[in-house]
Amino acid sequence: MDELLHYVACILVDHPESVVVESETDDDGTVVLRLTVRPDDIGKVIGKQGRTARAMRNLMHAAAEQRQVRVNVQFVDA
Repeated sequence: MDELLHYVACILVDHPESVVVESETDDDGTVVLRLTVRPDDIGKVIGKQGRTARAMRNLMHAAAEQRQVRVNVQFVDA
């Protein structure tokens, strides 16, 4: 799933070489994905009123549902 998030984020930002996705699993089995981009690209990832971020989260929830896991996507600027 982290590859999918990385792929989508690289399409959106101006500096795809700085996109980093970190993945970890919580105690309850939830997969936490942290997407780190440059500060000048964070607006492109979040979008107007958070619409792009919401769409990315929906996409990741759909991918996680196929694998029968829960996912949480967090956005971080470097």
